[in-house]
Amino acid sequence: QQFSSSTFEGTARNEAAIAAGSAVQSDAVETAFQNRQSGLFLEVDGTIARVLSDDTKPPRHQRFIVELDSGQTVLVAHNIDLADRIDAIEVGGAIRLYGEYEWNDKGGVLHWTHHDPKGLIDGGWIDYDGVRYR
Repeated sequence: QQFSSSTFEGTARNEAAIAAGSAVQSDAVETAFQNRQSGLFLEVDGTIARVLSDDTKPPRHQRFIVELDSGQTVLVAHNIDLADRIDAIEVGGAIRLYGEYEWNDKGGVLHWTHHDPKGLIDGGWIDYDGVRYR
């Protein structure tokens, strides 16, 4: 899935969600998926189920699938033009991340896993192998 630069600009809704510290548990992904919700900032824990090729069309994204404890999977699209690439990522690795969930019929996408380049909001992050990527 391709994202335009406008996808990554914080909206008032997103700014308020992050400012309020609205991290939600991983089961919120299942709820958001069932309800076809998008635009939710969620904190999730999971396991790397599959590492995909990078999306090299700007803005570039590192892509991988995370499996949640429930068994549901979600695509992570981590912007590597704004944050460091996670070179050590491996299938089976434990991961925690905070980003914006967007619904799709395959389980959804988590993106905005990086700092806000405009500095208006805290933005998202990924914790992997003892390192925080933002």
